[in-house]
Amino acid sequence: MFAEKELLLVPGPTPIPPQVQRAMVRAVINHRSPAYEELFARLQEKLRRIFAVTGEVFVFPASGTGMLEAMVVNFLSPNDPVLMVSVGWFGDRFGEIAERFGAKVTWLKVEWGKAATPELVAEAMDKAPQPFKAVLLTHNETSTAVVNPVREIAKVVKERGALLLVDSVSGFGAMPLPMDEWRIDAVATASQKALMTPPGIGLVAVREAAWEAVKQAQMPRYYWDFRLAREFQRRHQNPYTPPVTLLFGLDAALDLIFAEGVETVFERHRRLRNLLRDGIREMGLELFVPDDAIASCSLTAIKVPEGIHGGDLIRQLRQRYRVEVAGGQEHLRGKIIRISHMGWVHESDILLALTALRHALQDLGWRAR
Repeated sequence: MFAEKELLLVPGPTPIPPQVQRAMVRAVINHRSPAYEELFARLQEKLRRIFAVTGEVFVFPASGTGMLEAMVVNFLSPNDPVLMVSVGWFGDRFGEIAERFGAKVTWLKVEWGKAATPELVAEAMDKAPQPFKAVLLTHNETSTAVVNPVREIAKVVKERGALLLVDSVSGFGAMPLPMDEWRIDAVATASQKALMTPPGIGLVAVREAAWEAVKQAQMPRYYWDFRLAREFQRRHQNPYTPPVTLLFGLDAALDLIFAEGVETVFERHRRLRNLLRDGIREMGLELFVPDDAIASCSLTAIKVPEGIHGGDLIRQLRQRYRVEVAGGQEHLRGKIIRISHMGWVHESDILLALTALRHALQDLGWRAR
């Protein structure tokens, strides 16, 4: 056996630090008690700090997809014109959610493996027959390992008076995304990625300047209603039963991030990305995203060599070497593998993954050029 313990390198859920695991072992408390209110108030302060926002950060028992739906129903009304900037599978999902709730979606689709540009967004906005109410954008596209230039796109969007709603489920906590500074109106993320907590917590941060749009939105909502959630959060509670044990874990995870330093965490993710990409190139393999400027710091997509199916490679890594990685989606199924380096991941994990990858490929008949 190559390793006694599984090395989890999929883009969510990610490895859980022992401090977070220990925090979740404690007894559950009453979510209407002063003890919970103290926990939730503490969490709110930490979440505003990591989102770099002065507005609200809403906490729901949910996945990241739930948070995309929450942004749609809280900011839009039926027939609102919306620009969906999609660079992959999860961008398509975001736009489909908006369509199902009745928004009039104009699609700006970028080839998978490439990033959107502010010029493309500006052109799409300028030629639209009517102004867009909102632009929907993926920060980090998990299906392709591409990161979009959110700061530059945000400038274009705000100059044209539209809302900017950002899916940062797999980017948040691994790369900078200061909401107030970049004037991003809402950001959605979830606990199981760079925040190093098990799945089950969904988060949406809302810039205070965008709150008027929440009040005006006419899409049906109840569970996701930010107005109701805000009323409860003012007294440090939730409208519905929260995932108390997971919040214990998130509290501990945020402490770890702040102890390391947020900028240091970002730098570690950049360093791990570079280490993996350099190792892949040294092996003679091809990166799905060759341009370092748009390469994600959360995960890396690697083309599977000709003659090998990605599913066989993933199976070999799992069964013989105890390394768990992800495959491609849609037309990339079997053609790429995706290795995560977000959250509680370090240089030794990447070096082990590279070694396991080389051996697994050789097991399947590959020989380095």
